[in-house]
Formats: sequence, C-alpha cells, structure tokens
Amino acid sequence: MEYGLIGERLGHSYSPMIHARLADYRYELVEVAPDALDGFLRARDFRGLNVTIPYKRAVIPYCAELSDVAREVGCVNTLLVRPDGSLYGHNTDIGGFIHMLRGAGIDPRGRKAVVLGSGGTSLTARTALRRLGAKETVVVSRSGPVDYAALYADHADAEILVNTTPVGMYPNNGASPADLKRLPNLLGVADVVYNPEKTALVLDALERGIPAVSGLSMLVAQAREAAELFSGRDIPEAAGEAVLREIRGQTLNLVLIGMPGCGKSSLGEAVARAMGRPFVDCDAEIAARAGMPVPEIFARFGEARFREMETEVLRDACRESGRVIATGGGSILRAENVRAMRQNGRVCFIRRAIEALPRDGRPLSSASTDAVRKLWAERRERYIAAGDFAVDNNSTLSDAAARIQEGFYEAVGH
Repeated sequence: MEYGLIGERLGHSYSPMIHARLADYRYELVEVAPDALDGFLRARDFRGLNVTIPYKRAVIPYCAELSDVAREVGCVNTLLVRPDGSLYGHNTDIGGFIHMLRGAGIDPRGRKAVVLGSGGTSLTARTALRRLGAKETVVVSRSGPVDYAALYADHADAEILVNTTPVGMYPNNGASPADLKRLPNLLGVADVVYNPEKTALVLDALERGIPAVSGLSMLVAQAREAAELFSGRDIPEAAGEAVLREIRGQTLNLVLIGMPGCGKSSLGEAVARAMGRPFVDCDAEIAARAGMPVPEIFARFGEARFREMETEVLRDACRESGRVIATGGGSILRAENVRAMRQNGRVCFIRRAIEALPRDGRPLSSASTDAVRKLWAERRERYIAAGDFAVDNNSTLSDAAARIQEGFYEAVGH
C-alpha cells in the first residue's frame, strides 16, 4: 500500500474520500488486530499511515524520531517511512482540534475545561487546551480519579466541555456522555465524534444557546496536514474547507417536512432520483412494518401508537447518511423526531396552498377544509422552527424538486 489508516475496527470512515480530494496517492483502510500490529509495523509495507484507536500510543516505540508536537502530546496519529526505512511519528490531531474550536468560536483562554475520556485523543485535547490558555483542565473517565459522579459534584462550574469518547457515535446515535443540565456554566462544547454531524451532546448544547461543534472539521483539518506530510507539498486551507463542504453535501440527509398532501413523497422520489440517493418514505415504511395502511393503523390502534411507530422509523432512517427522507405530516410534533432529523441532515419545509392539499386517505385532515386549516394553524410554527429552509410546491414538480436541491446545497454550504 502507499498510504492509509490503521485501527483495530474502522467501520465506515470518511478518510479515503478526504485524502482522494486532497492529493493523488492511493489511500486504504486497514484493520489490524492487536497481536498483528508488531508484524505490520516491522514489515514497513507502506509509505505513510494515519493511526487511530487504539494504537496512537502503541506505535510510539516503533518510531526512530518523533516530532516536537508528538512528544508534547504523547501520542502519534501519523507515521511516515523515511528514506532509510525508519519511522517518523507526528501528531496532526492537535492542529485539527484547534482548528475545530476556532471555527466554532470556542475560546478556552482563562476558562475551566473538562475533557471526557482518557485515551489518545484526550491527550490531544488536553495539550490543545493548554496551548490555548485554559485556566484548568479536568479529565473525567469511568475509572479515573475523577469519575462522572465527581464531575457533577465537584466540577459543575466547568466552562468548556470536550468529549473524546465514542459515546454517541454511529450507529449508537442519540447517546450522550454528559448531562448538560447539570453543568450550568458552559460556554462551549466540542465533540470529536464526526458521525453523526451533530451528536446528542452537540444538539443539547445548541438547544441551550451554547456554541458547539462536532468533529468533522477536525477530521478534515488533521487530514490536510497529514496529506501535506505524505505528499511533500503545501495544501491550502481553502482546499480543506472545500472538502468539508463536499463531504457534507454527499453525506448529510435531506429531510422533507410539511402538511399532509404537500407533496413530500413525490418530491422526495424525484429529488432522490436526481441526486442518486436512496429514498425513504416514512409513512410507507410504517405501513410496511405494521402490515397495514396508515389509516388502518389510526383506526385500529389510535394516533398515539402511530406516533410511537413514526418515532421508531425516523430514528432508524435518520441515523444513516446520504438519504432523502420524506416524513409524515405530524412528525414535527415530537421534539425527539426533530432532533433525529437534525443530527445528520438538513430539513426542508415544503409549503403548499391549503386549498391544494388533498384530503383523501389522510386520517387527521380528511373531514373538511376547515379540518385542514385547523391542523395548519396548530402546526405552522413547528414546521417553521424545524426547517432549515423552505420551498413552495405550488407550480410544477420539477420546479419544486430543483429548488429543493438548490436549497439543500446552500444549507450545507456546498
């Protein structure tokens, strides 16, 4: 191999996509079992590597030389084979971490910081916080001297919170490593997890008006620095920002919300086809799981049971990446549903004239136009609040579909 990423379990990684756009070398993902690490590193069957969990400290003894940054941090995430065959160890994570904080407007200077986790990425975060002038940094871990009970008992005055654990990472979306209600002084939250784009921790912070960021910008920034080392050439920061926008454009879901009959399903199919993406119609998925049409679910089990099923389907659909998802008209009634949509996507509110909304087969709006108007009055503000952008569907399907795509790419900064 030329270059690549090694770890014990890699799963789905954006790294090949990032490096393919930053440079012209081959970049591979290689899972290495702990008992095979020694043989792999001694064979030197590579030109350069990125290193992830759990090997960021384990590779250090194999390095003939460490960069000043790697020595300062105490872990290595980038290896380069030098002309004499020896290994040079460097750490690009710290530059990526600082880039992530600055991009989110999070300034630790003079602040008390708490770092969740004690692994290699925790060392990176601690070093970066020290460089940025944090007044104090407390490390919290399940087995350390400061555990999570002590966090809330003794360090509830924390002002900066950094998560370096995998809690909340795909596919375990929705889990959070900390209860922000018990940390009332927070001024910034950073989570190194990058999939989903907004972890539960980040969503909790944003809902409280606290500046917060997940780890995608860190991932791209550290990869750009590694690519410079691998390729031997400077790569402008603007190239990294372009890659970040492209990744968001490819991986984030496009979620459609709006009144029953506004055209979410037909528009979703058209947009998914145009974008070359999988399409999920949540109402159709609910019906498939229940083995009966939506009106029958309402009639036999009531709205409450339908809403439970809707939440289950949305949770499963929105956990994934790169989809077009058409939701039911009432999906925005539960805050947990909106959070599921936002964690890994951009939400488009489809607007359509009340008089043009069809009523047949729609349990809550089939009675009369007045029933539709009442439903609209009850939900209007929720649709507006949940949407990242809005598109009118009062002309042709193709026109609305085109504007949805434009709005999505604008929303992700593409």
